Amino acid sequence: MNASSMTAAHRTLPFGTSVTVVNNHNGRTVVVRINDRGPFVRGRVIDLSPAAARAIGVSGVAPVSLTVGGRGG
Repeated sequence: MNASSMTAAHRTLPFGTSVTVVNNHNGRTVVVRINDRGPFVRGRVIDLSPAAARAIGVSGVAPVSLTVGGRGG
C-alpha cells in the first residue's frame, strides 16, 4: 500500500474497487481504491492508507461506513 495515495486494504473486495469511506464521527468522506489485502485484525473491515485516514480525520481505529463504487472512481 502506498502511504501517500488514497488507497486501502480489504479482505474480499477485488483490487481496483473504488470505495467511499465515511468517518461516522465527523461525516468526512474519502474515495479510496482497494489495492491490498487486510486488515488481519479480527473485527476490522478496512485498512486505510495514512493519507486517506488523514483526509477524513482518523488517527488509529475509528468507526466508518463503506459504500462500494465510490464517487468519481
